[in-house]
Parts: sequence; structure tokens; C-alpha cells
Amino acid sequence: MMAEKLEKSDISQKIYYEMMRGMLRIRRVEEKIIELYKAGHIVAPVHLSIGQEASAVGVMSALRPSDKVVSTHRCHGHYLAKGGNLEKMLAELCGRSGGCAGGYGGTMHLTDDESGFVVAAPIVGASIAFAVGIAFAAKLKCEDKIAVAFFGDGAVEEGIFWESVNFASVHRLPVLFVCENNLYATHSPILKRQPSVSIVERVSPHGIECAMIENGNDVLAVYEAAKKAVSSARNNRPFFIETRTYRYKEHWGAGEDWHLGYRSREEGERWLLRDPLSFREKFAAEEIAGMEAEIKKEIDEAERFAFSSRAPDSEEMIKGKII
Repeated sequence: MMAEKLEKSDISQKIYYEMMRGMLRIRRVEEKIIELYKAGHIVAPVHLSIGQEASAVGVMSALRPSDKVVSTHRCHGHYLAKGGNLEKMLAELCGRSGGCAGGYGGTMHLTDDESGFVVAAPIVGASIAFAVGIAFAAKLKCEDKIAVAFFGDGAVEEGIFWESVNFASVHRLPVLFVCENNLYATHSPILKRQPSVSIVERVSPHGIECAMIENGNDVLAVYEAAKKAVSSARNNRPFFIETRTYRYKEHWGAGEDWHLGYRSREEGERWLLRDPLSFREKFAAEEIAGMEAEIKKEIDEAERFAFSSRAPDSEEMIKGKII
């Protein structure tokens, strides 16, 4: 039974449970990625979303399986929250042929269209236009699904973002834009790049309804905003969500980077008090232990799958055969 301290809500206990398990699963998977990266099994840069799990899980919890999602270089959490295959994900990160992109894409090019995770693209802002295209196609075909684009605050400095927002607004497309504003683009603070921390105030004049979630690490706040946004998008009214969140690790890699001086450990500690996994306080200890055991078993099996899969051969590379 769920702990009695779980407050009353119109959200079902099943959704509460799945959101907690989803965030915990992302955290534990990325901790395993850190192990694999440090051991040399992953040679491409890894961009971890540790600290940002609530954005992915909160939004995905409001979607249908048929809805489509695109992501960026920091894509692991989005892939997992949308139901991407974990075995194929770890195999891909390790450069194995059993990976979701045949071992050629690596950490920044995940895909699992069966789950609705269409693609991750590392070029800043590029995948936003993919989502708009998917939404345009869905509207032309009268399909009852929406497209969701995840991106960081740095992407709103790219022309393709504003072109995509304008096109979606003019054509009234079923698309949801989700900006995970973690306050930094690589090592550059947002106020060194943009006129204000708030992004929604610059997007709303384009005729798109917006929501800003001050604590984007609160999965319930993200979920409630996402429900409204998804309903709007499903009725061909594009929507923009800005979630304020924070990454604990360096821009890419498995370590910490406080010594670089572009942000302070004190700032990080303040955000740690808002850690998405503090949601676990709403559950009994045995429930959390059960989740941990299930997740560990799943990760162990995925790791075995990855290492049992062969490396792609040169002929496949020449022919372009990736699956």
C-alpha cells in the first residue's frame, strides 16, 4: 500500500507509482551509464539528465502511446520515459549491433519509433523542426496524435526554434514544445545569452499558449501543466512549456564540474533540495525497495544483452545497414 502521507488528488495511485518508478529508473540507468563510461565501454560523449527526470516523466505521463516525441543530445530520460527499449539503448551506447540504431548512432542518436520516440538529434535546435513536421503530417492525415519536442534553453537562441514556433502557430499544429531550462548552455549562464531568465514571455506573443513551471523538478506540477498542454495540442492549438530544472553533472561526461567556476556548488545544493527523487517521500519504504529491485534486475539484463551483442561490421557500415 502507498504510504498514508500521499495527499489526496484526482491523479490515480497507479500514475503516482509509475511516475516515481519512471524517475527512479532514469536515475539508476544513468548511474549505470556512468559506470560503463568510466570503464571505457562507452566511448562517445554522454550527456546525462540526472536532476532533470521530472520533466521527462511528467510530460510523458500525459501522453498516449501513439504520440510522437523528438529529443536532443540529452535524450536518455526522454527515451526511457516514452517507453524506449532499455536493452537496445545500452547496446547502442556501447556501439553494438543490437542497439536501437545498429550501434552506429551512439548516445546522442537514440530511436525507438514503436514506443513513439522518433529520434534524438545532437545539433542544437534541429529536432524541433522534426516535431513540427510530424505534427503537420498528423494534421494533414487527420490522425489523432500530437508531436512533442524536448530541447534546452540554448535552443531558443537558434533561428529554427522561432521558425518552428511561427509555423506551428500559423498552421495551428498539434505540437507541444517543452523547453527544459536548466539555466546553462554548456558553460554559459542564461543571463549572459538572453535578456531574461523567462523564456515564455518571449514566446507567447507568437500566438502560442504558454506555461512556466518554476520548479520543474516537481513531477506533479509538470504533469498537471502537461495535461493542459497536451489537451490544447490535441485540438490543434500548439503549446509551449518551460520547466526550470537543473543538471547535477557536467555538460557532458560522468563527473562534476564545480571547479570550472561557471556555476557554484552552493547553487547546486539549493537545487538538490528540490531533487526529483524526493517524490519518494510519498511512498512506503518497502514500495521503493520493490522498485529498486525491479529496476536493478532490468538494468542487469540490459547490460548482459548489450555485451552479448556483436559490434557492427565494416560491410554493414558501407551498405548503410543499421537494423
